[in-house]
Amino acid sequence: MASMAAAAGARHVVALPYPGRGHINPMLVVCRQLVAADRALTVTVVVTEEWHGLLASAGVPSTLPNSIRLATIPNVIPSEHGRGADHAGFIEAVCYRMGETVEQLLDRLERRPLAVVADTYLPWALTACARRGIPVCSLWTQPATFFLALYNLDLWPPVDGRHSDEELRIRSLEEHVPVPCLSSVRLSDLKIFRAWERPMKIAAELFGNVRKAQCVLFTSFLELEPCAINAIAESLPCPVYPIGPSIPFNGDNWVQDEEQRKWLDAQPANSVLYVSFGSFVAMPPSQFEEIAMGLRDSGVRFFWVARDRAADLRQKCGGNGLAVAWCEQQKVLCHPSVGGFLSHCGWNSVLEAVCAGVPLLAFPVSWDQLVNARMVAEEWKVGIDLREQRGEDGTVGRAAISAAVRKLMDFDSGVGQEMRTRAAQLRHVSRSTVQEGGSSHRSFNGFLQDLVEGKLEATETC
Repeated sequence: MASMAAAAGARHVVALPYPGRGHINPMLVVCRQLVAADRALTVTVVVTEEWHGLLASAGVPSTLPNSIRLATIPNVIPSEHGRGADHAGFIEAVCYRMGETVEQLLDRLERRPLAVVADTYLPWALTACARRGIPVCSLWTQPATFFLALYNLDLWPPVDGRHSDEELRIRSLEEHVPVPCLSSVRLSDLKIFRAWERPMKIAAELFGNVRKAQCVLFTSFLELEPCAINAIAESLPCPVYPIGPSIPFNGDNWVQDEEQRKWLDAQPANSVLYVSFGSFVAMPPSQFEEIAMGLRDSGVRFFWVARDRAADLRQKCGGNGLAVAWCEQQKVLCHPSVGGFLSHCGWNSVLEAVCAGVPLLAFPVSWDQLVNARMVAEEWKVGIDLREQRGEDGTVGRAAISAAVRKLMDFDSGVGQEMRTRAAQLRHVSRSTVQEGGSSHRSFNGFLQDLVEGKLEATETC
C-alpha cells in the first residue's frame, strides 16, 4: 500500500502482544506493516519489563522504526525463564493478572489510541477497551484452522473412552462434527486437548468473547488455508483480514554469524537438515537423546539450534553437524545448503519454512502444533509427521527418526521430489500474496482503510 501522507504522528495505535516470542514477533511484524503503510501512524507496543529486557538484549528496539516505541508494565506474571514447569499457571497469570496494569497504562497515555491491536489470547483486552470506547482488532497468531476448531468448541464430540485408540486414530473430527475445513483435527487430538483442562477452560472463555472484537487479523494467508478462512469470515459478525505470512523477514539472506555462515557455505546444496524446537518447547532428556542419536545414525548433515544444550551436542554428534545456541532462523532456512527442517511445528516456524520453500519433518509437542503437523503432512503434503512413530511411552526412537530424516532428505525418491515441488509452489504463493495485488496485500489495505476511516468503531457490545 502506498504510504499515507499526513502530519507525522497524527494517528496512534496500541499493540498488546501475548508475552511469548511466538506472539511478540508476529505482532511486531504487523506493527511494522502499519507504520510503513501509514506515515501518520505511531504504535505503542506494551510488554512486561522482563520482555523489554529480553528484546533489548537481542537488539530489537534499535531495529524498530522511530514510529514504533515500547512501553512497559510491571512483571506481574511468572518469569519467561522456566515457565514450562507450570505452563498452565503461566497462562492463568497472563489472563487474570496483566489486565489491570495494562488498563493503568492506557489511562496514562497522552493520546487516545485510534484502536488497540490485541492478541486473541488476552481476554481482558476487550473489556478494558470497551470501557474506554476503543476499538479492538484481535490478532490471531496461529493457523486459521485452529481458530476455527476452538471457535466451534461446543460442537466437539465428547472423548470419554468409548472408542478404541485405533478408532480414534482413523476417524476424523469432520466425520463426527458438522464443521467444515477441520480435516486436520482428529478425535485423537481432541483426546489430548481435553486433558489440558485449565487451558481449555480459558480457550472457551476467549472464543466466547471473540465475536465482540471489531475485527480479527490472521497471520496466515488465504491461499494457505482458504476453507478455514472463508468459514471464519462467514461465521464472525466482524470483518476478517488474513494479512500473512507475518514473519520477521526482510529478504536479506546474509547469515551474520561468521562460524554459522562459513559452515553452511561449505555444505552442498540442499544437503543440510535444519533442526530447531523453538524458543520455549522443553524436550525430555530421553527424547532429546533419541533425536541426537537418530540424526547421527542417519548420516545426514544437520544444523541444530539447541540453546543451552549446544555444547553437549557438539561432542555427542561428531563432525556431521553443527550445534549452536541461537541463529537467525529465517536466514538459515533460506540458505542454499538447507534442504529440510526438523521442527516442533510452532506456527511461526511453519510459516518461515513455507516462505523458504523447505519441507518439514514435524515433531509436534502440544496445542496448535498437533494441527499444524497434520496440515504439513496431510493437506499441503510438504513434510512427514513423526507423531505416528511414537512408541507406547510416547517417545520416538532413534531408528524411526533416522529413517524419517533419510526419507525427507532423499532427493532421488518420488516422495522427496513431490514434497519439494509442493514446498516450492507454496514458497512462490507465500511471497506473491504480500506483493502489490496479492490477497494479503489487498486484505491489509482494506484493514488499514477501515481503521483510518473509523469503520471499526467500538460499540456497546464490545
